[in-house]
Amino acid sequence: MIQRFVFLLLSLCSFATAQPSSAWTEPFPPHRIAGNLYYVGSRDLASYLITTPEGHILINSSLEESVPLIRTSVEKLGFKFTDIRILLISHAHSDHCAGSAEILKLTGAKHFVMEGDANAVEQGGAKKTRLGKGDYTQFPPAKVDRRLKDGEQVKLGDATLVAHLTAGHTPGCTTWTMKVDGLNAVIIGSPNVNPGYILIGNKNYPTIATDYELTFRVLKALPVDLFLGAHGGYYGLEAKHTRFLVTGGNNPFIDPAGYHRYVTDREQAFRAEWERQKSVK
Repeated sequence: MIQRFVFLLLSLCSFATAQPSSAWTEPFPPHRIAGNLYYVGSRDLASYLITTPEGHILINSSLEESVPLIRTSVEKLGFKFTDIRILLISHAHSDHCAGSAEILKLTGAKHFVMEGDANAVEQGGAKKTRLGKGDYTQFPPAKVDRRLKDGEQVKLGDATLVAHLTAGHTPGCTTWTMKVDGLNAVIIGSPNVNPGYILIGNKNYPTIATDYELTFRVLKALPVDLFLGAHGGYYGLEAKHTRFLVTGGNNPFIDPAGYHRYVTDREQAFRAEWERQKSVK
């Protein structure tokens, strides 16, 4: 638990200073999580491939330099990168969507983004900061073909994903769910309050704190078997990959208890920071 916390903290700090950690760009073995759901990201920036007979869905394009890594991972699994028909993201931060423009160009895929983040994606970053000092690095703008609303479905072939608005981290932060081999897969967008986030009196995002509150209610209510997230560190990717795919055994990605521990931990961190900011106002 301590190691996971330290890893998460380091990841968040590097993100806040716009300095990607090596884990963001280091290749990681692509692998099947369950059914037609695969991991094709780096050691920490998570990208997911959902395959269907009608083409494929990709969640998260990651950094600009991540595109060749993602393509290699898709092809190592035996699939065609150019068969990606739909591109989704978890939220409009550069470490999850900076590669979108290039992927769209290479594949001709359609780009579906939650309404609250769509403008930022098309503008190449949020124009109004949510932070006290600066904002995250900008990224290449990417055309959005469909603006999603909370609860909307994205369908391709025999795959159906549901977009759950879990705002706060960004106004359109999205948690994706789908059924895989009868299991409930949950890919958490991000419940984290990054360093510098203003929760009290934020003129550019007045509802940020109440959005976080709603997000935690949504996350706690979701049925979950497969615990996944926008960063591998959220769900212990490396350790679980080793246990499952290297040493063998039961599928450790089936981890509802770990999911609820993580959500509880992140809610406690949010509330602690919220109270801290209230106390200094």
